[in-house]
Amino acid sequence: MTDGKRRPRIGLVAGGLGAYWPQFPDLLPILKRSSAYVSERISSFDAEIVDAGFISDAQEGAAAAEKLRAAGCDLIVGFLTTYMTATMLTPIAQRSGAPVLLINLQPTESMDHSSVDTGQWLAYCGACPLPEMANTFRRAGIEFRSVSGHLRDERAWTKIERWISAAAVRRVLRHARHGLMGHLYPGMYDVSTDLTMVSAHFGGHVEVLEFDDLRVRVEKVTDDEVAAKVAEAESVFDLDTSVNRDDLEWGAKVSVGLDRLVTDFELDSVAYYHRGLDGEMHERLGAGMILGASLLTARGIPAAGEYELRTSLAMLVMDILGAGGSFTELQALDFTRGHVEMGHDGPAHLAISAKKPLLRGLGVYHGKRGWGVSVEFDVAHGPVTLLGVGQDRDGRYTLIASEGEVVDGPLMRIGNTTSRVDFGRDPGEWTDEWSASGVAHHWALGVGHRIGELRAVSSLLDIPLVEV
Repeated sequence: MTDGKRRPRIGLVAGGLGAYWPQFPDLLPILKRSSAYVSERISSFDAEIVDAGFISDAQEGAAAAEKLRAAGCDLIVGFLTTYMTATMLTPIAQRSGAPVLLINLQPTESMDHSSVDTGQWLAYCGACPLPEMANTFRRAGIEFRSVSGHLRDERAWTKIERWISAAAVRRVLRHARHGLMGHLYPGMYDVSTDLTMVSAHFGGHVEVLEFDDLRVRVEKVTDDEVAAKVAEAESVFDLDTSVNRDDLEWGAKVSVGLDRLVTDFELDSVAYYHRGLDGEMHERLGAGMILGASLLTARGIPAAGEYELRTSLAMLVMDILGAGGSFTELQALDFTRGHVEMGHDGPAHLAISAKKPLLRGLGVYHGKRGWGVSVEFDVAHGPVTLLGVGQDRDGRYTLIASEGEVVDGPLMRIGNTTSRVDFGRDPGEWTDEWSASGVAHHWALGVGHRIGELRAVSSLLDIPLVEV
């Protein structure tokens, strides 16, 4: 998460019961040192910290609530350093407009029971108020989540990092601008998307674009810009002998136009499709998109074909999590080897290729008008996660995910991204369950096992996660 737009703003507040300070003079300095360590660790996750300080009573809690409300945080982290009353944190949770994560991290793995006194014990008592907070939050209708451990417990910090990553997803989606260009692939009911529901579930804005918005920019591309983009393509890809030079230069010209389109409309993702007829300009533009769309996706601006807005959203989520996210659908089942073959012709996330991706020239695209160059590669072998965005009968969105492993095996060489995924079970049974989940026929394929992070994303977005 190096892009400044993706750095989540994390509100941090630590606290304990002020009645203890005069009773145990050594306690507060210990707790404040722990708070400083927590702030330092959270900052290391590439997050912006808004530190509301250390609160000791309800009045200080109310003041912290106003500071964090005004800051516009993406996540509030409440550090329970010792016992504190629910009235100290409830206003923060109610007023901030952001989800709240409570953390209980005691100083070490365990106390030295032979020598501990009351003041030293209280430094280990962050667990004491946690049930009180949970009960109060539930009764107040506040979503509750927590992580318990000790200060240098890396298992706990792994969980906290997931919440920080999820906050980055929430931040990007709340402010994102998604380009939707062209029209629905004829007959794809599963792909059709209500733009209002995108903003209702994720926030952000959908910019409706015409292919003419791309056309006028492509027409202004110079020969020097085409040559520079061809050189970029030749450095990024291996070029198959089937690549026609004119098709490559056209794809490069469209790519430069796409770059301008994304810049002019400040887009964070793009979904597109246009059919066209008889080789006219719009058909040529649609056919020339794959090179530029793949280069955009590699830059963290996912571009999905076939007007697949919900899949471009899934690709964006996976990219924010550092998983890449390539445009994917089912291709075939290999019952001999127990694998599901999946991929797509069209845009791909080049950063997750097993080796240098290939550009292959195609005389025809399957099911789409046009011709030109397409990307071919296998996703890097190892653990992977699929993420789709489904929609139920009542309009409610769901996140749908499954973890597997990309493994070795024979691959098609037809200008598609193709990967063999082993889900550790019969491929037919997995396919039936995946299809019944509500997923559409496209999704994002990213590297690494990401279910833990996606559970956190699901919680912060308040969108159910279906795990297959």
